[in-house]
Amino acid sequence: MKNFIEELEWRGMLHQSMPGVEEHLSETMRSAYVGFDPTADSLHIGNLVPIMLLAHYQRCGHKPVALVGGATGMIGDPSGKSSERNLLDEKTLRHNQESIKKQLSHFLDFESNDANAAVLVNNYDWMKEFSFLEFIRDVGKHITVNYMMAKDSVKSRISGESANDGMSFTEFTYQLVQGYDFLHLYRENNCTIQMGGSDQWGNITTGTELIRRIGDGKGFAITCPLITKSDGSKFGKSEGGNVWLDAKRTSPYKFYQYWLNSSDEDAEKYIRIFTFLDENEINAIVDIHNEAPHLRTLQKKLAEEITTMVHSKEDCDNAVKASNILFSKTFKEDIKTLDEATFLDVFEGVPQAFVSKSEFEEGLDMIGALAAKTNFLSSNGEARRALKENSISVNKEKVNEDYTLSFDDLINNTYIILNKGKKNTYIIKVG
Repeated sequence: MKNFIEELEWRGMLHQSMPGVEEHLSETMRSAYVGFDPTADSLHIGNLVPIMLLAHYQRCGHKPVALVGGATGMIGDPSGKSSERNLLDEKTLRHNQESIKKQLSHFLDFESNDANAAVLVNNYDWMKEFSFLEFIRDVGKHITVNYMMAKDSVKSRISGESANDGMSFTEFTYQLVQGYDFLHLYRENNCTIQMGGSDQWGNITTGTELIRRIGDGKGFAITCPLITKSDGSKFGKSEGGNVWLDAKRTSPYKFYQYWLNSSDEDAEKYIRIFTFLDENEINAIVDIHNEAPHLRTLQKKLAEEITTMVHSKEDCDNAVKASNILFSKTFKEDIKTLDEATFLDVFEGVPQAFVSKSEFEEGLDMIGALAAKTNFLSSNGEARRALKENSISVNKEKVNEDYTLSFDDLINNTYIILNKGKKNTYIIKVG
């Protein structure tokens, strides 16, 4: 059985662990759980570190338990938050749970007949019949208010300077509900370890305390570091917001681009955390990259590995092709193989002009395409000068003033790409 703690250490994925956990894991197969917030029907790349914790845990021969926080999702975890979040109804939470399980199945084996097959649970299933009076009698009396107030997640919220800051009683009780989850899984699933981000240490240790006081047993905590980017910007965010695992929210092309655009320093860190490549493989890739950093070998391998895991090999291949398409020697043929969504992703932010099919059927000359019909260039005179200078191309092929656009030039029966020189790109949409 592979040593899980050693695996986390060399990958830079271990922040803190309770004394004795390594010995505990060496004795036999153990169950450990990680909780996931079900307030959306997709996880995002901020969830990837705890997902990888569970994935490595299973690969080391242990049993991973993924907990969807249906009950805690109705409350809101104060850790790292500056305000209380919206609460969800049961129907929405169930839909989100199924979507999340589908995404987790890319990393975890739920279908295996082996003893360490992954399990998905929802804390709503054991909390929904638990009355408030029962909870405060059976759970609440074992944890003092002083103990709860000492948690960093609580202190940061109740010491807010703004009058709008603070914490509701609902959120204040969150650590007790999460702590009870650990106790429940300890009793029902023989789960002795909870894992999560370093900001979850306080909530996890509340669970170990309940296991000690109520369960007369011992639970363990393992946390991973919160991921930061070397330039100080927030990991997991792009200009459009969260980078999601759902292709409908973040396309495979944009997902691939996020990792491809990592700095050298970040890519070397990420490839250890977010892939299953072993230490020797990673060191070899780093060495190759360092010999010619401009080729971005490290970033390409990182983006390829994680896009294939989250989406598919086909999606990854398409993302690679789309990423290289602007430099392709067979651009016109290659661009037509992209679906429309990926095409629009590649050319996001490029100025567009609409030309009706009737106008196009009449024949659109290059002056009209560049100026008169589109206003891409400021005047017909500027368009003529650019054409005479041989700086205009249609779908990456040079044209002159005599050229007339036709339906043969359409990409996906809709688009034409115009370039003035190397830096100026425009799109005509025909419809």
